[in-house]
Amino acid sequence: MVRDGIYYGLAMAAVAVLIGVWTTPLLAVVPALLGVFFLWFFRDPEREIPDTAGAVVSPADGVVTGILATPVDGEPHTSISIFLNVFNVHVNRAPAAGVITRVEYRRGKYLNAMNPASAEQNEQNICTMRTAEGQPIIFKQIAGLLARRIVFRPKVGDTVARGERIGLIKFGSRCDLIVPAGAKVTVKVGDKVKGGSSILAVLPGGEH
Repeated sequence: MVRDGIYYGLAMAAVAVLIGVWTTPLLAVVPALLGVFFLWFFRDPEREIPDTAGAVVSPADGVVTGILATPVDGEPHTSISIFLNVFNVHVNRAPAAGVITRVEYRRGKYLNAMNPASAEQNEQNICTMRTAEGQPIIFKQIAGLLARRIVFRPKVGDTVARGERIGLIKFGSRCDLIVPAGAKVTVKVGDKVKGGSSILAVLPGGEH
């Protein structure tokens, strides 16, 4: 479990006790149930990380909502969008092994994460990394309608392993993974994926 869940859970437990003491135990049910929800929401299950050469795994749990051609610095890329609802695990994982080359945090709006405009207008953290295969990929943590905090732990220059825990988006949100156009996309819109274990694409030079 992510420790944030413990903090939220304890806070709600304290509120439930105070309400139960000062008013009636019946009213304490609501904060008590919220505390249980927070403990469940911040769960952090172990995942089996694939060892397929060149594989790029999902950075988050959720549903693939879009696969689009996306230019980056004039070069063709493919963007894979993943929508996370409040029932998904919200721990984010590194999509590939490599070195973090850039981290940019942008403040913005809190549009519904299903809205395509959220990819550019919402508050987000943008991580660029160079994979062990020498390919640049971009991973965006995008705040949704309910999300109000994005956590990203690695710093520029850090080396991460494929599937390594790297951050968290609190409550509903979206993640975009941007890979070179030459990568072979292995998912389709509507697929359910799991962070760290579902392969979204295979980079050029990897397994075909």
